[in-house]
Amino acid sequence: MPDYPDKTTVLNSNAAAGGGVPFAHRPVMPQEVLEGLNPGAAGIFVDCTLGGGGHARLLLESTGPGVKLVGLDHDPEALRAAEHNLAPFRGRCTLARSNFAALKDILDGLHITAVDGFLFDLGVNSHQLDNPARGFSYMRDAPLDMRMDPAVPVTARELVNSLPEGELAGIIRRFGEERWASRIASFILRARKRQPINTTIELVEIIKAAVPAGARREGPHPAKRTFQALRIAVNNELNILPGAFREAVARLKPDGRICVISFHSLEDRIVKETLATLADPCRCPAQLPCVCGRQPEIRLVTRRPVVPGAGEVAENPRARSAKLRVAAKTGPVLKNRKGE
Repeated sequence: MPDYPDKTTVLNSNAAAGGGVPFAHRPVMPQEVLEGLNPGAAGIFVDCTLGGGGHARLLLESTGPGVKLVGLDHDPEALRAAEHNLAPFRGRCTLARSNFAALKDILDGLHITAVDGFLFDLGVNSHQLDNPARGFSYMRDAPLDMRMDPAVPVTARELVNSLPEGELAGIIRRFGEERWASRIASFILRARKRQPINTTIELVEIIKAAVPAGARREGPHPAKRTFQALRIAVNNELNILPGAFREAVARLKPDGRICVISFHSLEDRIVKETLATLADPCRCPAQLPCVCGRQPEIRLVTRRPVVPGAGEVAENPRARSAKLRVAAKTGPVLKNRKGE
């Protein structure tokens, strides 16, 4: 599985962004996120998945000059769009090209030890899906790429054409929850023996042939789960989540907030389990007094995830699967926390 390269170069927040950046990414549940972050008159907030800056702009527009923002994204197209979108607030924000796996390094480099709120908006964004050149969509013919960060060395094409059948089936099964994973992997192996699989549509046709006709008539597009699985594998999306959430919670000030938006069950399960553990870390038998000494680091603000309303889903169908979970810090800022 590919690892992210270390990208911790902080961009000059006064850099010219350039005009007319064609980056469309509508922020999901904007008012719910703002309520979850609960900003006051002053504070530092970190948007760990900046995208085009939609949530960040709402936060800055809704607050005064005492609120500062740090925005991270590993997609250079997203950063260019965010610089353009956040230009009116240049004095209040600093942007960095980085995956949030390097959150500790970024904050250390900025000498930020305590934060008032973190936002994670997980998964792929609308611009990445809609840009054919990125190769994320099973509805558009494009090179089989799927990298959120173009500097990541391994593409979906390389995985599809090089992985052993068992490993490929495992990725499709684990990250796509695809019941036909073994059959799809077998068909991919058979096809690539004839010629390399280079484009999204070539892969879609192979998947369609592999999934039985009855199954193709039910549920989502037959390639949806496989494409999700390959995207997650290429970008190492799930493995980095628990450590990033723990680092964020460690940096939170008392009563500071962490807000996480997930879009599929694998993400949401990690979010739910990590926050639940931080909220109730004691593992002593329920019938006995606690002897482990572990204290809660957060309290759950949302016991159940917040989901978009019907009106938002009608206007933005891609929001329909979004789930927002929010927690608040109960204890002090934790210093020198080791990655977990």
